[in-house]
Amino acid sequence: MPITWDELAGRALARQLPDLDGVGVAEALDRVGPVQAQTARSPFLALAARAAGVAHADVVAAYERHDVVRGSNLRGTVHTSTASDHALLEVATRTGQRTLWARHLRLRDATLEQVWASLEQYAAADWRTVDELGGHLRAWVAEHDPGAAPRLDDTQGRYLAFGHGGLVRRPLTGGWEGQGRAAYRTATALLGPRDDVLADPDAALDALLRRHLACHGPASRQDLAWWAGLGLRVVDACLARLAGAGATEQHQGPDGRTYHDLVGAPGPVERPGVRLLPEFDALMCAYDPAARVRFATAEHLRRLWHQENGLVDAPLLVDGRITGAWRLAGSGTARRCEVTWFAGTRRPRRAEVEEQLEHLRRAYPVTLTGLDVHRG
Repeated sequence: MPITWDELAGRALARQLPDLDGVGVAEALDRVGPVQAQTARSPFLALAARAAGVAHADVVAAYERHDVVRGSNLRGTVHTSTASDHALLEVATRTGQRTLWARHLRLRDATLEQVWASLEQYAAADWRTVDELGGHLRAWVAEHDPGAAPRLDDTQGRYLAFGHGGLVRRPLTGGWEGQGRAAYRTATALLGPRDDVLADPDAALDALLRRHLACHGPASRQDLAWWAGLGLRVVDACLARLAGAGATEQHQGPDGRTYHDLVGAPGPVERPGVRLLPEFDALMCAYDPAARVRFATAEHLRRLWHQENGLVDAPLLVDGRITGAWRLAGSGTARRCEVTWFAGTRRPRRAEVEEQLEHLRRAYPVTLTGLDVHRG
């Protein structure tokens, strides 16, 4: 019998909303996986929704100790992850972003590996700004491959210098939860060598897909490819190796796709109550767009994801389903929380929302001036 959307959601919820009481920041991220963080506050909000006791100071300390790090990697987006996961994300980025780099640099004599090594050497001893990294990349290509014809003036081209997966970033202005100006440093300079990971990309990619299944499974090949930013052929090769090692099992999904999971993975659970999830939360972004209906209807997903600008409203999770959105209205540190629940879904009780706001206040530096819960 095919696995249902509800069962797929229940199995994922067992991993994304585990019991994290008393768990530290790095261990929590080890349990739930990397957090998409181009909105800098997202890791703070994601942890507040999953680990009730986490404090803002704990998250900041984990960043400062490099227990968790922030960098551009999967699909070229910013993620916060554990230090050990970052090495796997780097391999995925080198593999999945290779065509983008080649198309923009248009090298003739130099190799991408040489370009990446030059960026890492440049940022090994000091934190480098976006402009400094961009200037270095231009100068290096001009010196070492004068026949190249790089295109570095468009949005994608400007991204390359600081979007290398071998770098990590920190805020130069503002706190870790803010969108201030960033600086970049070579990951190995802060986290230690990762030659063993880079030396065997196949093993690293296998380990990365195992991590996805452990944190988000079950998943189809399309889910894995979308999340990791890898081609389907690469994903299929990884899945074949994992299956050959007896690490995975398969289920027929409600959409006709095959869903893969780790042998012995937890069964489905129900998670009643309310959670205030961040923008680009894993309950949406860990899956291929067509498969996000495990957590929300297609209509509700269209309301949350604004295709014209790529922005996403912060999702409201009620009883394991995404059934609305929420936001902190205003500016500065004084904000009013506005919660919108979609017609035809259960209205979140005010006490449920207030409980979550207590967790949010501990994890994110904001003064809440009021709460409005309405249907939209």
